[in-house]
Amino acid sequence: MAHHRSIIRREERRRNRSKKTSRFHAGRPRLVVYRSLRHFEAQIIDDFKGATLVSVSSRDKELQAAVKKAANKIEISHIVGEALAKKAKADKVGPVVLDRNGYPYHGRVKAFTEAARDGGLEL
Repeated sequence: MAHHRSIIRREERRRNRSKKTSRFHAGRPRLVVYRSLRHFEAQIIDDFKGATLVSVSSRDKELQAAVKKAANKIEISHIVGEALAKKAKADKVGPVVLDRNGYPYHGRVKAFTEAARDGGLEL
């Protein structure tokens, strides 16, 4: 049991360390990612207003057809990144700061970020 608590504490420290530099930028809202074993979610948050500007998830109804055709989870995160960039451009959200939420920058997080950049979102 104590071993499990130490793992949780370590993950919390890693998450907070990555959040230190991404919160409360004057001109840039925060792009937060969350990945579970099956799904991928992202939202753009304005920390000063405490409001979510744009959010996209692999569970969204408009993405379900594309998600079902995806061969693996990296492709799912790529689809979510493209959808987020499209929504952010429609809502005229400017440059953002990536908050990777303690996840390492490779695999699904990297695929999502590159898809968002290719979609026109400035990170």
